[in-house]
Amino acid sequence: MKRLPFLRAGLALTTLATLLTTACTAPRVMTMSGKVTPRGEFKVGGNQAFNIPTETISKTGSAIKEAAVQLAKQEKVDYSTSGELVDKVQIAALAYALDPVQPAADLFVRYGVAERLDVGYKYAFGSHVFDGMYQFMGPTGTPERPGGPAGAMYGSIGLQFATQRAKLPSIPFLDDIDALLQFKATRNDLIVPLVFSHSFGPEEEIGAVSYGLVYSHTFLRYGFAPRNIYTGNDLIPGLERKQNFASYGAFANVKVGFKYAYIVPALALYYQNYGTYQLLNNKSSKLSGLTFIPSIGLQFRIPTGRN
Repeated sequence: MKRLPFLRAGLALTTLATLLTTACTAPRVMTMSGKVTPRGEFKVGGNQAFNIPTETISKTGSAIKEAAVQLAKQEKVDYSTSGELVDKVQIAALAYALDPVQPAADLFVRYGVAERLDVGYKYAFGSHVFDGMYQFMGPTGTPERPGGPAGAMYGSIGLQFATQRAKLPSIPFLDDIDALLQFKATRNDLIVPLVFSHSFGPEEEIGAVSYGLVYSHTFLRYGFAPRNIYTGNDLIPGLERKQNFASYGAFANVKVGFKYAYIVPALALYYQNYGTYQLLNNKSSKLSGLTFIPSIGLQFRIPTGRN
């Protein structure tokens, strides 16, 4: 019965995630510590974050929103007179697919398969994430059977693979862009986090402070298939292209609780040069910028008796 408030909190987090999440983004919330899930134990939880990319914000100002609404009302868009606006709304669509301004939520489960290795699955409401973490530093005990002193330091490295269909959020001006351009995209992400943590109490019994670095690489396939954008009497043909880019990040988080349940506030910061993207009518655009991801999460430790 003592755990009921934590269960209610978990249900509230799930409901909030469902209500707030409106589109897909790369799952880059970093709430792990340097200590992996002990062998035979489970860890479950969820996170609610907000994705704040500087480049997307700069490419989707009020003028772009007005242009999208204006173009969507036209039965036939003449590129010779509206080409600049068409290019800008294409860039806005790409920026949102690469790094949307939006709430981002996830639910996860992890299992300790070996003494220093755990694996996990995360569902980020549109994105499926599979990963493993290897602990190369620190003891491998549990709060019930500590393998090291209070305040021990841990270190781990991981590999995550995420796949998703990237789409535009269902909000008015982006709906107009989608109707105009018939935009589509898919993306896969490889993410390598390096994590260090300092335990609060033995074996993170009451939590830990964690920090680290992240490298990720994104593989994107995108396309436009406009139905009413012309040059003269000729319909502009659609396009489909592939692009990939790297991201470099740093993060910190604090896990606070006791034995079975923890609250985890975190902050991650990324820099990415998204690269050069082909647009309609042989135009192109370069994108790059910073992304800030503050988050708050809940984690629950589930011992199984094997330890």
